[in-house]
Amino acid sequence: MNASTRTPIELDLRADRPVLDARPLEKRIGLIVLATDHTSEPDFRRMVASERVGVYVARIPYANPTTPENLRKMQPALTAGAALILPDEGLDAICYSCTSASVVIGDGEIKAAIQSAKPGVPVVTPPLAAVAGLNALGARRISILTPYTIETSRPMADYFSARGFHIDRFTCLGFDDDREMARIATETLSDLAAEAMAGQSEALFVSCTALRAASVVPAIETAIGRPVVSSNQASAWQCLRLTGDQTSYPQFGRLMTLPLYVS
Repeated sequence: MNASTRTPIELDLRADRPVLDARPLEKRIGLIVLATDHTSEPDFRRMVASERVGVYVARIPYANPTTPENLRKMQPALTAGAALILPDEGLDAICYSCTSASVVIGDGEIKAAIQSAKPGVPVVTPPLAAVAGLNALGARRISILTPYTIETSRPMADYFSARGFHIDRFTCLGFDDDREMARIATETLSDLAAEAMAGQSEALFVSCTALRAASVVPAIETAIGRPVVSSNQASAWQCLRLTGDQTSYPQFGRLMTLPLYVS
């Protein structure tokens, strides 16, 4: 029997539709990442996503090398990237996952670009989350480790100084390709972090969403005996707290045991 002579299969359409939940998941976090990013999604999957919280990702164009000029070029893509995340649906927060670009573009400009597509949504940037995290930890004297060049690190130093932090030591690794930054071994990061920590500092900030630092924050804290804040860890902490999750997660570092800092 060929297809043309087969008896049509009868299809039944139910008269009533199933009852729908308000949302597939209770809370929704948007995440805008660079096209070249290897680290933000795995970190957010590990620290933020759950049966209660969904993480929804959009990638925007980016081309190395990592210079202030190239980082600024991402600004026009932020609105379109945000618009692609669950169009016409609300989010509980949205994070732009690039520390150095957030610094050179500016937190206010990023918020405006994202909220033009997602009005009213709380916007998280890694440096602003790190500032909130350091304040929550009560740290005013800090050391900073970045994978960037001096040129790209300078705006970072100015950013934290302008927000009242005393920087005891600022260490740059000299990389200008975020794909290579993501390949720095976590064991090496732990050693570099210990070297970057000044004796008089109250906390260490490890900058860059490309670095796989969040996974070794507790080990670094044990090694140096002081709190550690990393870009992805701080962003995850702020996003979780914005969903109303006040759970303590000590396996992700001291910061993840604290409530959201509000200045």
